[in-house]
Amino acid sequence: MYNWATARQQGGTFVLRIEDTDAARNRPEWTQGIISALAAIGIHDGDPAFEGPHFHSAGVERHRAAAEKLHAAGQAYYCDCTREQLAERTGSTQLGYDGFCRGRGLGFAQGRALRFRTPDEGATVVVDLIRGEPSFPNPAIEDFVIARGDGSPVFLLANVVDDLDQGITQVIRGEEHLSNTPKQQLLWEALGAVPPVWAHLPVIVNEKRQKLSKRRDKVALEDYLAEGYLPEAVVNYLMLLGWGPKDDLEIRPYAELEQLFRVEDVNAASAFFDVAKLRAFNGEYLRAMAVEDFTAACSPWLTGPEVPWAAEDFDARAFAALAPLAQSRIALLGEIVQQVDFLFLPEPVRDEASWAKAMKDEDGAAGLLRTARERLAAAGEWRAGVLRAELEAVAAEHGLKLGRAQAPVRVAVTGRTVGLPLFESLEALGRERTLDRLDAAVDRLA
Repeated sequence: MYNWATARQQGGTFVLRIEDTDAARNRPEWTQGIISALAAIGIHDGDPAFEGPHFHSAGVERHRAAAEKLHAAGQAYYCDCTREQLAERTGSTQLGYDGFCRGRGLGFAQGRALRFRTPDEGATVVVDLIRGEPSFPNPAIEDFVIARGDGSPVFLLANVVDDLDQGITQVIRGEEHLSNTPKQQLLWEALGAVPPVWAHLPVIVNEKRQKLSKRRDKVALEDYLAEGYLPEAVVNYLMLLGWGPKDDLEIRPYAELEQLFRVEDVNAASAFFDVAKLRAFNGEYLRAMAVEDFTAACSPWLTGPEVPWAAEDFDARAFAALAPLAQSRIALLGEIVQQVDFLFLPEPVRDEASWAKAMKDEDGAAGLLRTARERLAAAGEWRAGVLRAELEAVAAEHGLKLGRAQAPVRVAVTGRTVGLPLFESLEALGRERTLDRLDAAVDRLA
């Protein structure tokens, strides 16, 4: 999001590039996932500030030409040594410092890697908008490979060549790439160009302060959207990882965040990805929606192919009656199913723990349900206010407070002890179905 905000803010272009130099680790569906995820949060080819996707693999000939140019200028040399051989000669894991391969004048042959000739003296200073000016002593930078033994360029070189060809002026990326930066800067300079502006963002960590990992943590944007997170809520939260507006007002429209954001203000310390906070953000966004928009947003979860009820059993009018109540209680769109499933299923999903708690005194619960059934059946109007008054009378007759009297009725009708307000739920469910469920609960207790 930082790249996108910066590009739009400064009238530039956000370039999506698929760096597929390692063919074994690239699949078309993964690329499509990236494109779809970006589109979901408003970054797509319909915006003039967006460009791509471009692929490293499309520029292999340009990458090879750059490698040959560096070799011809004496800034790279071919090497057939293994890491173990070089470590044996240098007494370390650094590569190529003793001049052994540099002095042999090897040309290209299958199996010979092309190494960049790192300066033996001085230091490479990186100007970073977030981290200042870290300095890297050149003698500590190995003569790194820029083309493999089969002639194919590696990521470091391909990245620099594509940056040059595409006119990249700012590189904003994760701090784990900082160690690559002096090597890339040396390549920029060796190819006769001025390096871009660098900005290395803080690592994002989980609750254990471990760097987020796709093998351990949920990191795919698609997964969050599939649970019912709103794209605008996710974008708002992501913008606040490592940065925040000076007035501390965090939940605000993206247009405001975009204007306030400055990459120079990003914190260098690790940013904690707090799922609970993201969830709270999403709840705020849901509650701020117009009811009609909220109802429409819930539709895929209520009418899609994976709903647990038959399509013909979905009652749009009944849902519309309860939608404002559900809107104030859920934090994810996906949670709407559990809130209203009792409306559309032939029988409620019975939570056994809820049943055991509400029906602990079986005789007392059965008696209360019978009384409630009689009074509700005789109710003149099937409206929430009338139903509440009837159950208040039932509670008084059994010497209970209304809350205690509601519990067996709620579990009998909805299957759970927690849910939407009871009397509005009964009104939406209807008289006949409510009475049938009370009868079924009494039968089960008997």
